[in-house]
Amino acid sequence: MGNISNAPLAAAVSNAGGLGTVGCGTMTPEEVEGIILETRRKTEKPFAINIPITVTPYLNEMIHLVIKHQIPVVSLSAGNPAPFISMFHEHGIHVIAVIASVKHAKKAEEAGADLLVAEGYEAAGINSSLELTTFTLIPQIVQQVKVPVFATGGIGDGKGLAAALMLGASGVQMGTRLIATKESPVHNTYKKGLIEAADTDTVIVGRSVGKVRRVLKNSYVHKLVKNEQHGITSEQYQELTSEAQHVEGAMKGDFENGFVNSGQIAGLISSTPTVQQLFDEMMDEAKQQMMKRLQELGSFSL
Repeated sequence: MGNISNAPLAAAVSNAGGLGTVGCGTMTPEEVEGIILETRRKTEKPFAINIPITVTPYLNEMIHLVIKHQIPVVSLSAGNPAPFISMFHEHGIHVIAVIASVKHAKKAEEAGADLLVAEGYEAAGINSSLELTTFTLIPQIVQQVKVPVFATGGIGDGKGLAAALMLGASGVQMGTRLIATKESPVHNTYKKGLIEAADTDTVIVGRSVGKVRRVLKNSYVHKLVKNEQHGITSEQYQELTSEAQHVEGAMKGDFENGFVNSGQIAGLISSTPTVQQLFDEMMDEAKQQMMKRLQELGSFSL
């Protein structure tokens, strides 16, 4: 979630039995450390820090923060995790590598990653330009590696959880669905946008400059798409999709001057439960779906 990461939501996820994650984005070390300390005050459970390797301007400082505060899990994305894995392991820190292809999964495993998060391009925000879907990506990666694989992109309910498990994943990572929860301190306009979204209300921007990003359609995004159609440079695109514009949309609710990330799962969101309620409902629904389908399979005769 980059620069809209926050302690209340991360702590709520951990308290509900998940692994809350704080994304560094382009925030300063001081900002991230403040969120770490606040998260520690709100939960005694483990949580993770995500470091987007090629995005953060403070890579070394973020690595130091993870080690300094003995964060038990670090998630490495947007770059090659290999140079950093052994260093984290030396400090007893588990490493998650976010990947989007079989090739990258195998390389991350060889480098020592403890767990892989395989991201389909249904996911919100910055994505791989390979644009592989979660449904096709997960089984191919699971077939090629031995470390646990978590699925992300297009998952926001119990049916999605059950589907990921059936594809061979050991668990799921969620972003968009957690935005529309009571503990999420984003602007209500953002939550309302997700709840009202239909299946086609997200769009990919940045293809023309090789920087794929999935966002929720709004007035600002409409202007951005038009600008891209007329031709913009990579630098202009970066300026138009900076974290400042993301904060403008997500935290201030200004859809005229800012955008918000959203995965395609937005079309399934219709409520803002607590995180605990969401997880409980997902677990119940996943179990029911798997039992129902197992019974249906058992009724078939060959």
